[in-house]
Amino acid sequence: MDAIADTRNLVDKFKGLTNEEIIAALDQNRSPLEVAIENLSHDFNIGTIVRNANAFNVARLHIIGKRKYNRRGAMVTDKYLHIDHFATVAEFVADAKQRQYKLVAIENNRPESRPLQTADFSPNSILIFGSESDGISQELLSQVDQCYYIEQLGSTRSINVGCASAVALYDATRRLGLLSNA
Repeated sequence: MDAIADTRNLVDKFKGLTNEEIIAALDQNRSPLEVAIENLSHDFNIGTIVRNANAFNVARLHIIGKRKYNRRGAMVTDKYLHIDHFATVAEFVADAKQRQYKLVAIENNRPESRPLQTADFSPNSILIFGSESDGISQELLSQVDQCYYIEQLGSTRSINVGCASAVALYDATRRLGLLSNA
């Protein structure tokens, strides 16, 4: 494909490359972080979380529950990610624990949640996000190692879960020293 004719939403260094070549290039410097999305209600915001996972070049994306999600918000970035599907919370938790990953919920309105600014991210963390309306299920929350919320100053109860994923991924990536200006 000709880089000039390539209309995909890509940074210039990936223009003209095949999807497989882009994946191989991204694999050379993936973040060790992973993202999990509990997809219980076919939430529109999942596409945004997928797009954010690509923006921070996470190692893997896990979808727990329904396989289908609204891909429009992902803007085709799912093509460049390694995506796993788990039908149940138990399957996801078993896989994460077997690989020795720490489960980190980003969830407000939970008494056990602590401010995100106090987070101690490790490279083997999976950041978990739930649906916009229901959050993360109690079944999954009972399995997490840490639970954080994003501090806010306004009057609303929470920010959009897609926005929350961007904030949390940026913060974790920065704290792990993975940004070029970190």
